[in-house]
Amino acid sequence: MDETRDQRAMRASDADREQVADVLRQAASDGRLSLTELEDRIEALYAAKTYADFEPVIRDLPGDLPLPPSAVIARRPAAAPMPAPSASSPARVGGVPTSRSAKVVFSGIQRRGDWVVPQHYRIKAVFGGADLDLRDASLEAAEVEIDIRAVFGGVNIVVPPDIRVSVDGDGIFGAFNDDASHRGQPGPDAPLVRITGKAVFGGVNVQRKAAGEK
Repeated sequence: MDETRDQRAMRASDADREQVADVLRQAASDGRLSLTELEDRIEALYAAKTYADFEPVIRDLPGDLPLPPSAVIARRPAAAPMPAPSASSPARVGGVPTSRSAKVVFSGIQRRGDWVVPQHYRIKAVFGGADLDLRDASLEAAEVEIDIRAVFGGVNIVVPPDIRVSVDGDGIFGAFNDDASHRGQPGPDAPLVRITGKAVFGGVNVQRKAAGEK
């Protein structure tokens, strides 16, 4: 396998994340990023697992910034194109998300209709709620992760029949309810949504519904 591709797939360390965070802070100091953009990108950065995951948070920054080696690796093009989406769901995978995190405090959000689920999506609900409907959504990758932190809050997720789902969250005086798996899973070639995180005095409910189903 190509050396560059190997490097992009390598797991990033905390030191790597801090180096890239310094670049983002410098970009904000230079006026290239707003404070909101900086916060969103820092959250996405700390959720990154590999060097390739750094690319979305730095790709629109100029090349003259002092990028650390880890970020330089992330900017290199992949040695080969991503594999085509599974034939079982050709239109489900692809697209560019508009955000990679969401935070609700004493409020609520809804995502439904035509939207793109990021490969790593972070949700924080503190005394608030979030409703995510994936039935008309696209996935940035064939496998995505939705990481949830619900504190005195609730998150409801609806997945369609053609998406596999894996629910692996911890409840502390709260719960992750996986009703979706009880209705069966599609085949192994179908896209996968992993739902992880913690619910503290809160709850996460995952359901499977067909289009138009209430």
